[in-house]
Amino acid sequence: MDRYLTEEHLRLREQVRRFAEEAIDPVARELDETAEFPWENVKTMGEMGLLGVPVPRELGGMGLDELSYVIVVEELAKHDASHAITVSAHTTLGTSPVLTFGTEEQKARFIPPLASGEVLGGFGLTEPGAGSDASGTRTRAVRDGDGYRINGSKIFITHAGVGEIFTVTAVTDPEAGARGISSFLVCKPTVDVGRVRDLGVGHKGDLPFTDGVRAGKKEDKMGWRASDTRELLIEDAWVPEEQRLGAEGQGFINFMKTLDAGRIGVAALSLGLAEGAFRTAIRYAAERKQFGKRIWDFQQVQFRLADLATEIEAGRHLTYHAAWLKERGEAFSKEAAMAKLFCSELAMRTTLGAIQVLGGAGYTSDYPAERMMRDAKVCEIGEGTSEIQRLVIGRQVLAEAMADPEEDSLFQEALEPAGTHTE
Repeated sequence: MDRYLTEEHLRLREQVRRFAEEAIDPVARELDETAEFPWENVKTMGEMGLLGVPVPRELGGMGLDELSYVIVVEELAKHDASHAITVSAHTTLGTSPVLTFGTEEQKARFIPPLASGEVLGGFGLTEPGAGSDASGTRTRAVRDGDGYRINGSKIFITHAGVGEIFTVTAVTDPEAGARGISSFLVCKPTVDVGRVRDLGVGHKGDLPFTDGVRAGKKEDKMGWRASDTRELLIEDAWVPEEQRLGAEGQGFINFMKTLDAGRIGVAALSLGLAEGAFRTAIRYAAERKQFGKRIWDFQQVQFRLADLATEIEAGRHLTYHAAWLKERGEAFSKEAAMAKLFCSELAMRTTLGAIQVLGGAGYTSDYPAERMMRDAKVCEIGEGTSEIQRLVIGRQVLAEAMADPEEDSLFQEALEPAGTHTE
């Protein structure tokens, strides 16, 4: 990893590791059982700068590179995926669309409270009828004076309850298909105003709150249970034109670019889950005895762990390389999809393997392996299912293989967006 990691990266990783051991490990099991959002730790992560790692310093962030962000998410996920997805969704889905596509005025208004962790952000894309086929958006934005009247609903939205700043997609030209989708910035108060007011984080009273935007019922999920996931309802909400994000009709291409970046975050989270489960299995195998010897001494256990260790190293290279490409401004869509696909499926293999090594103990909540297994499953679904990732990769591979892409109709067909999935 010397190609990627500097001394600054290593110091950041150690800082996050200490925080996770001291603040996350003692509460992760309880938060999973109660499905309570970890506001106290979110406040600390904001104070540490972890909610604005790749955001420029002049906008209130840490001003670090993409790999620093990946390291933070990876390290948090070794301990608890709910904390990791809070940082990941807030950074790549909540903050990066404004940072990448916003005007200078929009950046100055919305980025500092997001980067500092004063409030949380989210991304409203998935709908009841638009999951993997995100171009099937039904939320509608109609011109109304010097703004838009928006109606629709979004589902499975991370931070829909606790967050306050959101990028949402809506159809502005129904006749234009995917090219008729635009993006808008909307704000709503957190559902936890009373609680966070005492903490001094999570609510900013002078945001331009949008009448008609509210959170729905909290989802009762199998995994990521301490992460907030809800429906985001948009009912007759009027949004001024200055809160349109990017040009009309650019919403689809912009959120495809956002999801490309988001897949690196999910890959890092998946990688961290795999590493955390692997560490649990190694420690147990070195201590647990059967038939008079450590279970580590059984060859089949060693072989299982050796294979997982090899795959984890491969996943780390894929993820770090995708982040490295993004930081350099090079094309990274294929590499991000590869990293997300490989690491999400690796997380499932590793967590299941860890439970098998632990045996009956792995099936109980006495060890974190079963929680990690439940957390790992959604990594194969969110930000594009494994099937969608294979479509993205396959089309990119085909495009790269064509000898004369400018004239080949098959190449043009291969470039059509493959769609995405839940936030």
